[in-house]
Amino acid sequence: MAKRNANAKQKHGFLTRGGLDIPFFMIVIALITLGLIMMFSASSSYSYYYFNDSFYYFKRQLVFALLGLVVLGVMSSVDYHILKGAAIPILLVSFALLVAVLLVSPPAGFEDFHRWISLGPVTFQPSEVAKFAIILYFAYHMDRHFKEINSNVLSDASWAQGFNQGRGLIKIKAKTVHMMWYLLILAVTCALVYKENHVSGTLLIFALGVMMMFLAGFHYRWFVIGAVAAVVLVIVVINNPSILPEHAQPRILSWVDKSYDPLGVRWQTNQAIYAIGSGGFFGVGLGNSKMKQLYVSEPQNDFIFSIICEELGFVGALFIVILFALLVWRGFLIGIKAKDKFGALLAMGIVFQVGLQAALNIGVVTDVLPNTGISLPFFSYGGTSLLMLIFEMGVVLSVSRTAKLKKI
Repeated sequence: MAKRNANAKQKHGFLTRGGLDIPFFMIVIALITLGLIMMFSASSSYSYYYFNDSFYYFKRQLVFALLGLVVLGVMSSVDYHILKGAAIPILLVSFALLVAVLLVSPPAGFEDFHRWISLGPVTFQPSEVAKFAIILYFAYHMDRHFKEINSNVLSDASWAQGFNQGRGLIKIKAKTVHMMWYLLILAVTCALVYKENHVSGTLLIFALGVMMMFLAGFHYRWFVIGAVAAVVLVIVVINNPSILPEHAQPRILSWVDKSYDPLGVRWQTNQAIYAIGSGGFFGVGLGNSKMKQLYVSEPQNDFIFSIICEELGFVGALFIVILFALLVWRGFLIGIKAKDKFGALLAMGIVFQVGLQAALNIGVVTDVLPNTGISLPFFSYGGTSLLMLIFEMGVVLSVSRTAKLKKI
């Protein structure tokens, strides 16, 4: 009887049993709650000035957060293996959306960037779908071919037979073919996102794909070569910003030269630095920010972390950074303890995406990195992106139900 029950648990049904990981769940709830509080605080003055309603942005974000909690509950109860069947369709849909956003006219207010698509009252970025599509498809494909990726077997692909059956010096290994395939998918995705004038999204998706390949077990030498190439590329870009899209060139120049265009492209970063500095150790108090009074442009968006630092100080900002670190740590632990490679790659890929995006955003706001236009997960305004993010948290919680973790 015990064996029969054990085998039954291994079958993949629509719903999954087992307790979800409470620490991860509580971290997610804490980030959602703090995100709503700080988004309201940061946006209240801007909302009142432009819409005569201090709650304008908060009400919209709250609707998506509540909807997201429903999605979180559903997705965390569903067996994550059902996503295997959706991996290829979601990847194809993401490609279609990335092409469509380049063909349709941008929504009002976003004319300078082809990043958004409007569906009635809802506006979203296809790159948000692309990030999850890369994680899901790579996890699905790497799980299917994990043994080939981690061995030296020769490829059975038809085009490789001429090399492998002859006496030539070149032998095409299966893992090499798989790496080429992943790099091709990454190249297509990144090229489409780059065409949207979305440099930060391009870098994030590329780093995400590389991390997935690293987690799958590709040899570390490829990543050393890639890291060296990335450093060289960064040096080239800093010294030759003209190779970047026109909108990104001044941002690199203003990052290298802090005195460059202080009333233009440098304005936002300078105001953010003033906000961070004025917060001190304990902050000026929740709701008491002065820099959100139209000094920091659209403070509810990419530069919300500066308002967090001003109102909550170093202590509050550090607490939020620790929450992100705990989210990544617990997510990786769930991945390590997952029952299969698919679940492991899904969980670790998702939390790596969140952690990297948070790190990039904080780096931009503190002027450690150039201003690339990247949002802070859970905190920056954006209903559809928040909904997508909470859905991904539900996927990780679904994986946690079958992970061999000590349940609390």
